[in-house]
Amino acid sequence: MEIDGGLAVKVMSEYGETLTGVGERELRELVHRIGASGDRWLVIQRVPDLPDVFAQVWHESGGAYQVEHRASRTAFFRAELAGPDAVADVLAGWARAEDGWDTGISWAPVDFDTEQEDVPELPDEVREDVEARVRDLLRCGYGDRSSLAEEAEEWLVDDADRPVSPAQARLLVDRLWLERVAEQRTWEGTTDPERITRAFEALNSTGVTARENFTCCRTCGTAEIAAERAEGDRGFVYFHSQCTESAAAGHGLTLLYGGFDGSAETTADVGRAVVAALDAAGLSTQWDGDPSRAITVTPLNWRKRLVG
Repeated sequence: MEIDGGLAVKVMSEYGETLTGVGERELRELVHRIGASGDRWLVIQRVPDLPDVFAQVWHESGGAYQVEHRASRTAFFRAELAGPDAVADVLAGWARAEDGWDTGISWAPVDFDTEQEDVPELPDEVREDVEARVRDLLRCGYGDRSSLAEEAEEWLVDDADRPVSPAQARLLVDRLWLERVAEQRTWEGTTDPERITRAFEALNSTGVTARENFTCCRTCGTAEIAAERAEGDRGFVYFHSQCTESAAAGHGLTLLYGGFDGSAETTADVGRAVVAALDAAGLSTQWDGDPSRAITVTPLNWRKRLVG
């Protein structure tokens, strides 16, 4: 499994990195690097994330490599390997889900609590309300399972009344997450959100600070976008989470943009650059060239693949 030529995984390190779609060479370099204090482990999850499925490695300089992988709620295994190249081979095979990736290794079961928590069913009215909210966010596609569970838990909170427990939220989100994962497996080719990402990557490389699903609203986005500015950037473009929800609901995507110098001339120049980048990515826009008007990406089929 691959993402744009990289492995379909997300790698997190003790050093604080979160890397999505790394190539095998980069994964190998990460494995070779770990060992020093503060940089001793890597955790690797599928893209999209699947509940109770991950691989990880721990290494301290001078010692062996402890490799673990979990295949389900009750299947968790550990092995000790001598060198980084063997570890990288195992992790790359796991990432690609290759047949026999785990053969020839002495895996031992990891002893952990397999007791299932007794989680009561939610009342139908509560469940339906929370499910509707989670489905909306899954269509948006930017949340991970943890943030969605937090949203599910908090959605109906009213002062001291908390109708959804953390365990109920996690179970509900995992069920709906897996439904969405199954749905997106039927999608073929490049999706419109992926085209937007490509356009934004191009803009970031040509002097325009471009951010997806950035902040909660226009007020916050406009106040915070300058902090994202790279040296030499002349302007910005972004869409906030309310724009995302509107796009996911089928109403097109509103893009907010401007020049960092505040001038109409620079803002119009940035707007033209944004439209050109979207056009190059295969997307259509509505904009009359007026720097006081937002750019709308439409028509748009919002199929945002989950990462997690």
